[in-house]
Amino acid sequence: MRLETCIYRFFDQYLLRLKGSSDQTIKAYRDVFSLFLPFAAHKLSIKIASLRVEHLSPDMVLAFLDHLESDRRNVVRTRNHRLAAIKSLAKMIRLMYPENREEAQRILDIPQKRAQKQLIGFLYPDEILKAFHCVNLIKKNGFRNYTILHLLEDSGARASEIATLNLDYFDPQNDTLIILGKGNRYRQIELGQRTVQLIKRYSTQYRIKPKPLYQHRLFINQRGEEMTRHGIYRICKKYLQKALDPKRLKNINPVHSFRHSCAVSLLLSGKSLTDIQNRLGHEDIQSTTIYTHMDLTRKKAVQKKLIEYMKSNISEDPEINKLIAWENKNDILEWLDSL
Repeated sequence: MRLETCIYRFFDQYLLRLKGSSDQTIKAYRDVFSLFLPFAAHKLSIKIASLRVEHLSPDMVLAFLDHLESDRRNVVRTRNHRLAAIKSLAKMIRLMYPENREEAQRILDIPQKRAQKQLIGFLYPDEILKAFHCVNLIKKNGFRNYTILHLLEDSGARASEIATLNLDYFDPQNDTLIILGKGNRYRQIELGQRTVQLIKRYSTQYRIKPKPLYQHRLFINQRGEEMTRHGIYRICKKYLQKALDPKRLKNINPVHSFRHSCAVSLLLSGKSLTDIQNRLGHEDIQSTTIYTHMDLTRKKAVQKKLIEYMKSNISEDPEINKLIAWENKNDILEWLDSL
């Protein structure tokens, strides 16, 4: 049987219809086979269309993985991600093509390569407060960025999850937010008082008028379109660079550091692993247990200060509101016409 026939079925039926994989997963797997097929064809001196399932052997897969590390300079973590994509294809073959079960199982038996575990770069409460204070609310999009930082710290959501939030996901009456996470799974979380107030004020006073296609999105960029995870990343990096020492920035991911900080805060507050798992949207609780192995000996006094800050009300300042409104005008003539 031709290998390309399996791959067509893998993407069209198995990933999309049977597993309901996300667009990001499908694109990541696509990139893997865009590399693997030319490599296998070149190694066997045949055309890609001539590749058969039998050519998907452990020796071929191992040679491909070695090629990724030696020739393409992929790190071990990337190597393991590529192997996971190939193993997913092997699972489909085992399920849908019983006659090739043995070949598929041999692929599934290939072990992941051990790699050094990365440090969990979380932010301390005083560092989070410094990042908040670095936001200039007078500048255009300042209030939006301020809201995003607070929401990241409070919710523990991923950048992609913040970017794809819809207006109707937010329920100000019950202080809750629905998040669409990995695997197209929804989860509902309760937000802190300050975060709720910020989202309400942003959506009613400071949200830029979106283009028709993006009216449903909560966070809008300066072009009137939906935010992207790269845009969220740049916002976090911008303010963390102002708040932290450059050496400190080397050990953290600008967006994920807020997510880790949320988990650490929940752990220190006595929340169970199940509560943390549900809030972060982890499919496997093993992903949540990593926080139990962290050194959390730093004093809790600053954490208490952060909790008090997050529970505090937002003070109204009419003069600043007027200034922000003026700064956000897209056209001076429009502003003059409104006088």
